[in-house]
Amino acid sequence: MKLCRFQLFAFPSGELTREEHEVHPQPSTGIIENEEVWELSGEPQEILGVLAGNGAHAELARTGHNWPVSEVQLLPPSRPSKIVCVGRNYAEHAKELGNEAPREPLIFLKPPSAIIAPEEPIALPAISQRVDYEGELAVVIGRRCHALGADDDPSSYIGGYTCLNDVTARDLQKGDGQWTRAKGFDTFCPFGPVLETSIDLAHATLETRVNGIRKQSACLAEMIFSVDAIIRHMAQVMTLEPGDVIATGTPSGVGPLAPGDVVEVSVSGIGTLRNRVVGPQG
Repeated sequence: MKLCRFQLFAFPSGELTREEHEVHPQPSTGIIENEEVWELSGEPQEILGVLAGNGAHAELARTGHNWPVSEVQLLPPSRPSKIVCVGRNYAEHAKELGNEAPREPLIFLKPPSAIIAPEEPIALPAISQRVDYEGELAVVIGRRCHALGADDDPSSYIGGYTCLNDVTARDLQKGDGQWTRAKGFDTFCPFGPVLETSIDLAHATLETRVNGIRKQSACLAEMIFSVDAIIRHMAQVMTLEPGDVIATGTPSGVGPLAPGDVVEVSVSGIGTLRNRVVGPQG
């Protein structure tokens, strides 16, 4: 089941008035079927809660409204309170940057202010001379998760899966020693386009292409730490809230971006996250 957050490209002007508190259209949540978006009723966090543990078997209420996918703008599929990332979760990626593979998940944060939607531009900051793409599988949390017990199933807290680009100012990362600045610029966290409720993690693949040329390719099964192990580890440290995003790490093949590039991150069974790159603004 593919879910999305979306807005219509156009809306009837008659719905708006000249009153002081004018109400503008709000983002909606929908299911994508046969190139149509069917609007769902209920708040996004409630929908994520229904999805967690139920996946493709979840029963979601529809409003009866639908539109062609071409007539909507896809938005980031959740509004997280935090984005928790895993570093060096593929052995070959750790090796290509001259690092050893970690013995437990190496976690760090990206700010929600870094989020952009599919098709929105990645803006290169003027203070960095090397900005890299990092294609990743992202996991969206469906219900509050904290301090899991031995018998708790981490997968029952998952609302769905999507694509993410952990854009990184590589020169700043190396110079700072810690990663907050290098990972935290505005536009450095594209994710989407949809939330897939169930994928085959044992056989799914991840690819990143720049200007149509494949740069990264890996099986998700190559991750050092599984999705379940990552969730269990993170939940020992912090409470994961509905909508929170976990970026599970990037495979080898990372490289620089330049103004005018188009970068695409694809995960089989989910789709493709596409963003263009622009130069420093202002």
